[in-house]
Amino acid sequence: MAQPESLADLLGGRRAALDATVPPVVFVAGWLAGGRSVWVGAGAALVAALVVAGWRLRQGDKPRAVLIGLLGVCVAALVALRTGRAEDFFLVQIVTNAASALAWAVSIVIRWPLLGVIVGAVLGQKTRWRQDPELLRAYCRGSWVWVAQYLVRLAVFIPLWAAHAVVALGVARGLLTWPLVAACLAVSWWVIRRSLSAGHPGLRHPRSAVDAHADRIP
Repeated sequence: MAQPESLADLLGGRRAALDATVPPVVFVAGWLAGGRSVWVGAGAALVAALVVAGWRLRQGDKPRAVLIGLLGVCVAALVALRTGRAEDFFLVQIVTNAASALAWAVSIVIRWPLLGVIVGAVLGQKTRWRQDPELLRAYCRGSWVWVAQYLVRLAVFIPLWAAHAVVALGVARGLLTWPLVAACLAVSWWVIRRSLSAGHPGLRHPRSAVDAHADRIP
């Protein structure tokens, strides 16, 4: 398979991970420093989110992606302020991970794996990758790794949220953001490579079912 790029090369995501790491950690720090005040924690998180958004814009990130990250922090802060419970700052993360796990699982079942949709969009292939039986199968298998990623987060976040473990939630949010995403990218890329035959031209060159059949004819 002539494909030197990895999924990490194609999808990136390190800068976007700041949106999911810095504000929650700052929220916990502000909450502790403010005598367990949700208001102080929320204010600190919003300031941190604004700083991160400004930095990402200066680095050339797309404004839409930056605003989505900023909006997520705003919603999390509003939820915590509304309920008055610091652990509810992480409730949005729990809900989005549950929704993501379901969406990715459904996409595999209906044979539109989201990993293929995302990579195909990045490579400008639209839906041509679906015409390649090997790529379709590889993306389905790789997408299960992403489902597992969201389930791992839920398995950690939900018990901590139920136990009102705010500090532990902050630590878990940091550890299960970019490190887990990096591991997910590496494992799903390994699964994809293992799923493609040695003669497959790679992610950038999807083949039709006819081409794949012709290659197998001696």
